[in-house]
Amino acid sequence: MIARRHLLAASAGAGLALASRPFRLLAGEAVPLADGLPAGVAEVARLEALPGKRPLIKLTYRPPNYETPFEYFDSTITPNDAFFVRYHLADIPEVDASAWRLKVGGEAAASPLELALDQLRREFEPVELVAVCQCSGNRRGLSQPHVQGIEWGLGAMGNARWKGARLKDVLARAGLRKDAVEVAFNGADGPPLDKTPDFAKSLPVWKAVQDEVLVAYEMNGEPLPRWNGFPARIVVPGWTATYWVKHVTTIEALRQPFSGYWVKSAYRVPRTLFPTVERFLSQENETTTPITEMVVNAIVTSPRQEARLAAGQPFEIRGLAWDGGYGITRVEVSTDGGRTWGAATLGEDLGRFSFRPWRFGFTPPEGRSTILARASNRVGQTQVEAALFNPAGYQHNVVPRVDITAA
Repeated sequence: MIARRHLLAASAGAGLALASRPFRLLAGEAVPLADGLPAGVAEVARLEALPGKRPLIKLTYRPPNYETPFEYFDSTITPNDAFFVRYHLADIPEVDASAWRLKVGGEAAASPLELALDQLRREFEPVELVAVCQCSGNRRGLSQPHVQGIEWGLGAMGNARWKGARLKDVLARAGLRKDAVEVAFNGADGPPLDKTPDFAKSLPVWKAVQDEVLVAYEMNGEPLPRWNGFPARIVVPGWTATYWVKHVTTIEALRQPFSGYWVKSAYRVPRTLFPTVERFLSQENETTTPITEMVVNAIVTSPRQEARLAAGQPFEIRGLAWDGGYGITRVEVSTDGGRTWGAATLGEDLGRFSFRPWRFGFTPPEGRSTILARASNRVGQTQVEAALFNPAGYQHNVVPRVDITAA
């Protein structure tokens, strides 16, 4: 559980540590919320720091749900201590790494086993990759009409360099059988009440054995933070963070589709709503399907909404783009509210699952201008102008709009 006194002490310390940063995010200051959130969010949101974190936007305390302030997306890699925190359950473990064990088995495993953290590090080939971890409900608070759930703004996501063992190598050690259909995961976090469904997820076996799916133990060259899954978590690049089970303790190979609440009932959308390539067919029904891969997206990180620029002076518009791992092929920018568009220059490519930075030259005329940006990927998906509405507010990827004034 989170100790309130520890939370307050950490908030004060983290605020002092940030004093040298240009945007000076301090615990207790005004919260930098996105435009368009429901009335009331500003009344409850606070800048607070969990132990080991900088001040983040606290949306709920039990369970802890903390959003990354937008300023941190000026960088392609999101710092560990600024990375968002997402939990469904309030009992958050403090895991002793020396005592932690990963149980790998299930009815479709021929040789069940247990692994200590040191074994996971030493006995399997380490793999490192950069990937976006994004909550399925990122930007839920921008849905029109508004829907129930954590009213996330723009920051329920982050991009990190993950290191760990391939899940397929761990499953091979356990003797994955040919009749396996899905692979299920559970973590050490738990519900406060017996009637609350434990947070457990599954993947179709074809996805679980892809090379990029990891049992990760490092994040940006350091051990996973407590609030991001220490000592090990599942990393599923390209798919939304609901599958990235934190504090993982069990992995089970199944002969039948998993029946847990968070797969059968939650994190589902109408079957034909999104242009999904990778589908979770063993969990589909006549009307709904589990949410899987992230949709294509771009954001404008500079300038910010209602920025004041110098008229007639060259300015570089910057932003980030990403998708479900197919690869960003172009970002187009409009500086006149969508009447005309031009191609942005794509920046460093850290891999197909990473944020891709982009930039676009702009000389603002005097007066008001509206900047828009839209991304497209290699499979022909393009960012949408209107949200694909669903009752859970998932996969909001509307073209961003930034209004500026130049004088």
